[in-house]
Amino acid sequence: MKKTALHVLGLAALLVCSAASAQDKVTFATNWRAQPGHGGFYQALADGTYKKFGLDVTIQQGGPQVNNRPMLPAGKVDFLMTGNMLMAFDNLKQGVPTTVVAAYFQKDPQILIAHPGQGYDKFEDLAKAKTILMAKDGQISYFQWMKKAYGFKDEQVRPYNFSLSQFLADKKAVQQGYATSEPISVEQQAGFKPVSFSLADAGWSTYGMVIETRRDLVDKKPDVVKRFVEASNIGWYNYLYGDRKAADEMIRQTNPDITPAYTEKSIAILREHIDSGDAATQGIGAISPARIKDFHAKTVQAGLFTAGQIKPEDAFTTQFVNKGTGLDVRKQLTGK
Repeated sequence: MKKTALHVLGLAALLVCSAASAQDKVTFATNWRAQPGHGGFYQALADGTYKKFGLDVTIQQGGPQVNNRPMLPAGKVDFLMTGNMLMAFDNLKQGVPTTVVAAYFQKDPQILIAHPGQGYDKFEDLAKAKTILMAKDGQISYFQWMKKAYGFKDEQVRPYNFSLSQFLADKKAVQQGYATSEPISVEQQAGFKPVSFSLADAGWSTYGMVIETRRDLVDKKPDVVKRFVEASNIGWYNYLYGDRKAADEMIRQTNPDITPAYTEKSIAILREHIDSGDAATQGIGAISPARIKDFHAKTVQAGLFTAGQIKPEDAFTTQFVNKGTGLDVRKQLTGK
């Protein structure tokens, strides 16, 4: 049951490969350094799933000093991992010809963390915090929604330097984080579990870790997009439920800061955020047009976009998702 379920890829993948005269070269850029939160893509590369789908994939990691975003419209990369739907909306606003083809975090992992025992029992309690450590990207995006929806104020915000030192030194401080990252790091470095508050649970309804590509690739090479999305889906099922040793080793070679203990703590969190919601029945990567419409309405309410400025339905396509790809792999690995 725990063996990587490559044998269930089936006839479809074999037909794809035989149809391709050569492996299609694809460059996929991530939005941060290699980590378990990217595990399904490294799994598909390490265990040969991409190859079985006729793809020669290069994964180009991001990081604090790396901006892969301009590389997509410039044609330097073929697929780009971005944090949420805001970037897709902004591309649409700016006339950048890209589109979202899959959404891997059904539940956006953006969180706020606090020290336990400080009176922060509910998300709305954070609105009384004196200090909220937050990077500029957060300040100009979801914090604007937090102000409208929950009464947060600009004077609470202090710059976040991507270090836990400020947070650990001030028990009253609140800090931005990712469900798959900061809570684990705090526990490892300081020996306690922070209290975590999910923006998704509070109503921030965006998808996380969405995959964008150029519209011309969708129009001219839809089969390449289809194979990349489907192979990535299968990679994720194998990473979440199967033998992920080769993928984890590839991640650690790319980013030596990732430890086996860190990875083990990440898996349950990743399952909760990736294989949930619509993905449970429609397959990992699922996209709901109604949900994107809802999120767009929230961004308008928050003043991030104006009504009628964009059509949210133009920011994505469901052409390659919602088809149950990989559900057979999950059943093979888990029995359900």
